[in-house]
Order: sequence, then C-alpha cells, then structure tokens
Amino acid sequence: MNQEIIQLHDHYIEEGTNRREFLKKLAILTGGTASALAILPMLDYNHAHAETISRDDSRLNTNYLDYPGKIGNISAYFARKKTDGKQPGVIVIHENRGLNPHIEDITRRMALEGFTALAPDALSPLGGTPTDPDKARDLIGKLDSKQTVQNFIAAAQYLKTHPKTTGRVGVIGFCWGGGMANQLAVQTQDIQASVPYYGMQPAAIDVPKIKAALLLHYAGLDERINKGIPDYEAALKSAGIDYKLYMYDGANHAFNNDTNPSRYNPVAADLAWKRTIEFLSEKLME
Repeated sequence: MNQEIIQLHDHYIEEGTNRREFLKKLAILTGGTASALAILPMLDYNHAHAETISRDDSRLNTNYLDYPGKIGNISAYFARKKTDGKQPGVIVIHENRGLNPHIEDITRRMALEGFTALAPDALSPLGGTPTDPDKARDLIGKLDSKQTVQNFIAAAQYLKTHPKTTGRVGVIGFCWGGGMANQLAVQTQDIQASVPYYGMQPAAIDVPKIKAALLLHYAGLDERINKGIPDYEAALKSAGIDYKLYMYDGANHAFNNDTNPSRYNPVAADLAWKRTIEFLSEKLME
C-alpha cells in the first residue's frame, strides 16, 4: 500500500486528526471518494479477526477483575495457565483504542507462554473502553497522564503481590501502550523488564531513573516515533541501562496488530514476539 496513505492514517489514529478531514485527504491520495471508501476497510482495525486463542481455551483461566488504582478501581482482563505453580507477572498495555478483543487475545497468548498476564483498561476512570474505536481514541486524549501512569504502577503492585505470581513483573505495551511501558520503566522499580513496541520515548533526563531491563521494538517505516530513537539510545548508553533495540526494516507502526491488514507484518511480528518471550523469560524467570 502507498506509504503516504499509511502515514496519513498514522496522523489520523495517533494524533487525533478529524475523521472527515482524514477521508477528504484520503480521497485526494486515492483519486476520489469511491476509491477512499473502498480502501478504508484495509486501513481500519477489524476485531472479528482478533481471536487467535479462543476465549474459552481449556488451558487457561481468564476473567475480568478490578484492582485499586490511584483514584477508584481499574478494570482489567486477567489470564493465566491452569496450574498451581507460581509464575512471573506481565502487564499488557493497550494501544490508544483501549482494551479491545485484540489486546485480550495478546493477553491470552502471553498466558500460554507461562506468565500471569493482566491487561488494564486505562479508560476505566472515564467509564471504560467504548465499542467505537474512534470514541476510545478521543477518550485516551482526555486521560490525566500522571494518574494513568499511577494506575499502571498499581497494576504492577497488584501482580507483584498476587498469590499466584513469583513477585517478578514485566510489562509489554503497543503504540500508546509502548510509551506507557517506557514511562513505567522510569516511574517504578516494581517491574524488572519492559518491552515497548514502537512506543514514544521518555525524556532523556529521566532515563537514569530506569532500573528495569528494556527490549525496544521499532518499525523501520515509522518516521514519527523513530525520530526519538537517537536521543533515547544515547541516554540509555550514558546511564548504563540494560537494553536491546531492534529495528524491523520495511515494517510499519503497529506491525504486530494482526487485525489491520495494511499494517500487520507477520515476519516482523513473529520475530519480535519470539524475542519478547525469550527476553521476558530470561529477565523474569531467572
């Protein structure tokens, strides 16, 4: 697909471009309104394709729960293998469209890898994730950023003290959630490993606060996010932070999201997932 179209869609979903304005610009790029409407399903996320691990998978215990946040309770999706043994915990942080079926599926995938996985709904203070992804994206922009980070820190504390975990906790986040995964590495020592997928980088001045090991995944075509890599990597090296950084050439922002045919890159997604599980296993199961 034309990279200009992908970049236009990035501005729309990540930076809050008005949908009418987005469609107008898309029509210009595609040669008309009819062409724009025809290509739209390839750009939008289709949660009918989200389930790769059945919600009723007999190997798993899954449920929705509430845990105490900074102010009030936070809703979350919980998954772990049916086992009596203790496991490390992993927080799964969603994109800017909230806790949706795709993120719940990733939470089940993580559980099948041997982790007790918890996916908080960051939109809980605003009534929870709506079914309309555009409304969810708009609500993300209304969150109190400091309170939101504290709510994720509370998730780390919840997993750290959970009777079925070892007390060691990691975090994985995608897009907006990747930025949050970076922020958790800065803001709390309750996590031992952080895996941001194409996430916004923290301020260089905050990098020395990081105690967790980092695994950083970036998409080669993601110009917006990649602008922050040089300063971030320089700060990581200067502070002596334990990190690995991988660039997936030819991949777009959100390459892991298999509900979006225009962005999903199965080769990059499979390799990044393999590296993620190896990294979390090394850092949390040691």
